[in-house]
Amino acid sequence: MLTLSEYHIPEKVQIFGKDIRKEQLKYHHKRTAVTKAFTFDAAHHLHLYEGKCKSLHGHTYKVKITCSAYLNEIGISIDFGDLKKIFQEAVEEKLDHQYLNNVLPPMNTTAENMVVWMWEEIENRLNQQKDYKDRGARLEELVLYETPKSYATMKREWMEEETDGK
Repeated sequence: MLTLSEYHIPEKVQIFGKDIRKEQLKYHHKRTAVTKAFTFDAAHHLHLYEGKCKSLHGHTYKVKITCSAYLNEIGISIDFGDLKKIFQEAVEEKLDHQYLNNVLPPMNTTAENMVVWMWEEIENRLNQQKDYKDRGARLEELVLYETPKSYATMKREWMEEETDGK
């Protein structure tokens, strides 16, 4: 724990144009990723499943989205506010407080199926934004928590693999 004598109060605030120039705002030219977490509530049931999930029930789902891009001129890869808007439009507006079996495409509403559907929706929204597309923005990982201890994960390399199943 820091003591009061260990705290440092800046004598002045950094001033743009005087203490730092525009060309200094972007520190590097590397791809970087940001992650943001969201929650939504919904109900569902599973078909041909023998267990508790065969009955109608609900969850507070948690979604963790990781996107990467090259930095813009002020040092941002993906703006957290933009990521929030993408999630709201691609997922939350469609699924929050809904009966998932009625609003998702025909599928068993497992976390494994839903995480791929969410990936497709989020990536589509991300690709519609020219600035991000121009800087190579892409979805890297998506994690869908059905409960605090149970979740499904999708990664870019898995989405790009050829599959026999779909």
